[in-house]
Amino acid sequence: MIVAIDGPAGAGKSSASRLLAARLGLALVDTGALYRCVALAARDQGVAWDDDARLAGLVPTLALSFGWRGGEPRVYLGGRDVTAAIRDPEISRGASTASARRSVRDGLFDLQRRLGREAPGGAVLEGRDIGTVVFPDADAKFFLTADPRVRAGRRLAELVGRGVATTLAAVLTEQEQRDHDDENRAVAPLRRAPDAEPIDTTALSLDEVVATMERSLRRRGLIP
Repeated sequence: MIVAIDGPAGAGKSSASRLLAARLGLALVDTGALYRCVALAARDQGVAWDDDARLAGLVPTLALSFGWRGGEPRVYLGGRDVTAAIRDPEISRGASTASARRSVRDGLFDLQRRLGREAPGGAVLEGRDIGTVVFPDADAKFFLTADPRVRAGRRLAELVGRGVATTLAAVLTEQEQRDHDDENRAVAPLRRAPDAEPIDTTALSLDEVVATMERSLRRRGLIP
């Protein structure tokens, strides 16, 4: 079973995907983390985030994988745990830029599909173009949204919790730019698939979001 969860930053995709995957016993594939890893590797190797030629050569060399530690999902780049490093605001901006490059999206496309298809029992994949591009034939699709200020507040809490000094105004400004970039890029822009079920998470708890998805899967006969 393939479950696609898309939506903008701060809508709750990562938390909901993680909990849903755990409850259903499915693998979790955070495709946004893959693009962040590309941005991190590019920065470390002095490759500009819009340098198509060098990015095309870089992506196939990256050893990207997911795992769990202490009950929490981890992201590995070349065997190094980069879960925290790829959440840096600079890397978030780099990921938005790099993900708009066809060289990067083409390079990661097969990897994303392979991670989903080879997962025993299936996988929950979250990102911005899972239901429209990566798995248009997914068994179930959800598109999460939330009020922009609520989304920014969630991101602010995450950053402050990691010791990053910033403000709600700064986070909201960066979020608006990223939304614009994601929605207007020429390659695989952020869109809700026509058959994706929209879920507004503004006033919902994490458990309520996941329960909504579980009810939908149950109605479709995908889970008992």
